[in-house]
Amino acid sequence: QVQLVESGGGLVQAGGSLRLSCAASGRTFRRYDMGWFRQAPGKEREFVAAISRSGGTTYYADSVKGRFTISRGNAKNTVSLQMNSLKPEDTAVYYCAADRSDYCSGYGCYAMSSEYDYWGQGTQVTVSS
Repeated sequence: QVQLVESGGGLVQAGGSLRLSCAASGRTFRRYDMGWFRQAPGKEREFVAAISRSGGTTYYADSVKGRFTISRGNAKNTVSLQMNSLKPEDTAVYYCAADRSDYCSGYGCYAMSSEYDYWGQGTQVTVSS
């Protein structure tokens, strides 16, 4: 089992940057694929980005491609989301998630919230116009 704690959210003006971090407990972090999701008020949770357990493969939603970068540090049990050129529509609660499956492959799998087994409590990101 893994426990996830997000940090780094806050209020930023449009065009600004934030870096979200997710700290994972346990000694098996490198066995999990990791993802970031977000949920805006009144909307469903949506996929943002994912990274394979080795860090060698990444996936991004079209809405954030070219602006956000996901990375991980297996030695420190962390996964990060660097968010640049933020827009008001990026405002949401951002969640870190861990997937223990050995069989997830391709964007279609990584983008499904149901694929993930563990979730953090979320961190609020607010982008003002």
